Amino acid sequence: MTSIKKRTTAALTAAILATTLAIPAIATEAPTIRVSSYKGSTLEVGERSGLIIGPSGTEYAVTSSDPDTVAVDQVLTFWVAVAKEEGSAEIIVSDSAGEHGSVTLTVGSAVPAAPEAPASGDSTGLTDNLEIRQEMIRLINQTRKANGVPELPVSEALMNAAQLCSNRRYTWHHSPEESQAAVDAGYPYGFGDNLTVFTGTADAAQHAVDNWINSSGHFETMIDPRCDCIGVGVAQHDGITYCYMFVGIPNSVNFYA
Repeated sequence: MTSIKKRTTAALTAAILATTLAIPAIATEAPTIRVSSYKGSTLEVGERSGLIIGPSGTEYAVTSSDPDTVAVDQVLTFWVAVAKEEGSAEIIVSDSAGEHGSVTLTVGSAVPAAPEAPASGDSTGLTDNLEIRQEMIRLINQTRKANGVPELPVSEALMNAAQLCSNRRYTWHHSPEESQAAVDAGYPYGFGDNLTVFTGTADAAQHAVDNWINSSGHFETMIDPRCDCIGVGVAQHDGITYCYMFVGIPNSVNFYA
């Protein structure tokens, strides 16, 4: 009887152990704060890049693991990474609830700047008005979140395409040129876009987003659930503000690609 009990106990122990070993490992939880750099993960010495942090509408603390390589500055409500010297540094973002996220930035040596092209708006000023543009993205994502659709990460290609079109100071849609701008910037799919032009330069981000919210067609484009990324552009000239929003629609077709 004792031998039977021992064999039974051993069998149960083996079964329990087998069951325990069969439990899959728990996947590492993804960071709850999203962090990216507008100019990408590689910067040149002396370069500044805005940090895109989400979810929006939250106050964050931002630090660098190596401020001598990449420092961080707060400009109004935005954070900017400043490349100081060659190397790598981790930019760590946290909130009051203890959530966190990070991005690693690598700094290379500066290269001589290419000569500026004529001020036609076609190839210059792609980083103009960065603070206004970051605020526009924040407000657009805030609107999307309030309407039950996901916030959008920034696409550098669409940022450049939207800024190029803004620099051209269009006052109505030029669909072939807008489509070509997206292709030339490196975005291969179809997209939706909004344009608004208004007199004045104060509170430009809020003014632009309010205009789109108050126009049903523009509003639907802004909260389109199919979209997976965003880019915006702002140009100001002679007291007039020109704003574009491009939202990428994956697996759709840009006929100019």
